[in-house]
Amino acid sequence: MTPLVDRSLRLIVNGKAAGNQALRAAVGTIRGQGVRLEVRVTWEGGDAAQYAAEAVQDDVDIVIAAGGDGTINEIVNGIMNVTDSPNVAVGVVPFGTANDFATGCGIPTGNPLTALSLAAGGEPRLIDVGRVNDRHFINVASGGIGARVTAETPAGMKKVLGGGAYSLMGLVTAAKMEPYRGKLVTPEGEEHGAMILMAVGNGRLAGGGYDVAPKALLDDGLLDAMAVLDVDVREFGVVLSELMNVGGEQNRYVVYRQMASFRIEAEEPLHMNLDGEPVLDTSYEFDILPRRLPFILPDTAPLVVEPASTNPGNL
Repeated sequence: MTPLVDRSLRLIVNGKAAGNQALRAAVGTIRGQGVRLEVRVTWEGGDAAQYAAEAVQDDVDIVIAAGGDGTINEIVNGIMNVTDSPNVAVGVVPFGTANDFATGCGIPTGNPLTALSLAAGGEPRLIDVGRVNDRHFINVASGGIGARVTAETPAGMKKVLGGGAYSLMGLVTAAKMEPYRGKLVTPEGEEHGAMILMAVGNGRLAGGGYDVAPKALLDDGLLDAMAVLDVDVREFGVVLSELMNVGGEQNRYVVYRQMASFRIEAEEPLHMNLDGEPVLDTSYEFDILPRRLPFILPDTAPLVVEPASTNPGNL
């Protein structure tokens, strides 16, 4: 895919990836094709959001996230906090522990030049943006065990084990955790209950490649909510079986719904993370902003209803 020289690009690099020689070489290659590509490197939390907001104000055509799910999330929030109808498109060069969003979308991982070429030369299409309270997400918001694992997994363990670190911490946490009690409020009414984990997907993958929202699409105007209800430890085998069939009509403990908006009210503070970024609160208001953000994905991306040719996010 050939980058378009009439586009202005700004690459926002997570500081941990700044020294990657393959990424540096990819930047040189793209610039060598006459493309206007600027680079910003993050130093601390909040930098990516600030750089993304500046890109909107500077009328940059494409902001490219070189990092993991957290970097993408910060950039999306930086853009959406400036305008809720952005013209700037977003691309991704994956550099993270899990890269769940990129993997789910079929964005090339492990080859910075291929991913950067896609981001520079691909056609944007409009995707939905999830919103919870005053924060945005484009992949998955998870709560309960999943969010607590993300918050509590040591950085050193992530570096050594990669996505497997989340699985290990999940097992340890599950053995100690009490269920979260509260209620689900939808336009149809209220439901009271208890759960041990949940995931709300605009995308599908979380926690290092787990398919938590198998029916989710990025441009269908819906959020896919999965929850594991409170269960006796003797029924964990049933739960594991149902987790292999998320969305199954006969499931007793793993429930699945598609909704455009809903609210969760917990009796105690509920750990939540948005695309890997931790949050702690007792009330979460979810809704979807349909086809709101131009995003550059592969032509064969599996998480979209319509191809780019019929769903343009014009630059």
